[in-house]
Amino acid sequence: MAWFNLLGREACRWTGLGLDLLCPPHCVFCGSEAVDQETGDGVLPGPGTPVVCATCAAALSHDVPRCPACGEPDMGGACRHCPGEARDWDGMLVLASYADEVRDAVILAKRPGGEARAAGLAALLVRKHAATFAEWRIDVVSPVPMHWMRRAARGTSAADELARGVAAGLRLPYRRLLRRRRATPMQNELPFAARRGNVRDAFRAAGRAAGRRVLIVDDVTTTGATLAECRRALVAAGAAAVFAAAVARADRGAGSPS
Repeated sequence: MAWFNLLGREACRWTGLGLDLLCPPHCVFCGSEAVDQETGDGVLPGPGTPVVCATCAAALSHDVPRCPACGEPDMGGACRHCPGEARDWDGMLVLASYADEVRDAVILAKRPGGEARAAGLAALLVRKHAATFAEWRIDVVSPVPMHWMRRAARGTSAADELARGVAAGLRLPYRRLLRRRRATPMQNELPFAARRGNVRDAFRAAGRAAGRRVLIVDDVTTTGATLAECRRALVAAGAAAVFAAAVARADRGAGSPS
């Protein structure tokens, strides 16, 4: 039966190529035909992966150098923020700064119908940091949870969609390991000094975290208070390590929701 399965896969592949010739894939961000001028291929094609054109991929992935431990800008040498050791997580990766095209893409991904954009951002995040993700030896990917009332009002959760996309890109299980115990005011409505207290004890473990190396995913982070509190809940539940990843980091001076 192996030859039959191989034949089936090849038939599907050639069918997909034929459809791409007749109806070229379009970038989920700008809507242009996502075709590489040299190879004729979309930048991020693949089963279940929306296509992102080369121009958008470059714009959305461009960023300053960052410390892989704390996610803060790092212009070379030892990190002046965490001296090489993460304070609130075991490592943090960011796609780019929360500005310009990245900000617009995140806002659109938050809206109902933005699932394809969220998947595209997740694919870019995985591609940019594939080596570090592998070094972390992650067991499971989990989103920062949204309170059920806010989710009902919005109709979607960007963190959920991003975590699903990251898990798919890393070929790891996706699990909702956390729940929000209570609704909290939006972080971007509060001064930096009040954000950590706002989410204190707002999360609890709701899945099997003991002994596992967990990656928690969010759309945007600024102070890291939300991610830190998520980590605290997972460590209390026995997680062996907790890493963080966000599409964007709003560096101090730029507002963001977390």
